[in-house]
Amino acid sequence: MDDSFPIRPATFADAAAMAAIERRCFSDPWPLEGFREVFGFPGTVALVMTEADEPVAYFLAREILGTAEVLNLAVVPERRGQGLGARLLDAGLAAVQARGGSEVFLEVRASNAVAQALYAGRGFRTEGRRRGYYRRPDEDALVLRLVMAPVRSNDGDGEALV
Repeated sequence: MDDSFPIRPATFADAAAMAAIERRCFSDPWPLEGFREVFGFPGTVALVMTEADEPVAYFLAREILGTAEVLNLAVVPERRGQGLGARLLDAGLAAVQARGGSEVFLEVRASNAVAQALYAGRGFRTEGRRRGYYRRPDEDALVLRLVMAPVRSNDGDGEALV
């Protein structure tokens, strides 16, 4: 395990750093308020990967009644290609599974072959297409799904892992 990029639960205080990463990574980024709101969603799973205590990547998902949706996964451009996204995705999926998630959905740009390969390598399969889902530029999204065996955590509180 690479200790130079630890993964920890994200907190509300990380919202601004997550939004800054989002602006660097996506052409149609979520606003800061979107990140702040997600911390109030039931079933939120929010993780950040840090370098020298500063977030360089994040994972956001929500799980309700066994079904989860990956909302966002982003790694700053200068840290891509080092396996960080795969490590963070694995940690996020494990957290979703610990909450009882047995299936996970996400959308990915139809042109994003790198992300599609990452997800396919984790067992995601294409279930459909959302025409014109993305803006700036307009593009279709592929809807991907992963089926997992549910594993409940021992904490029993059902609270969000944020």
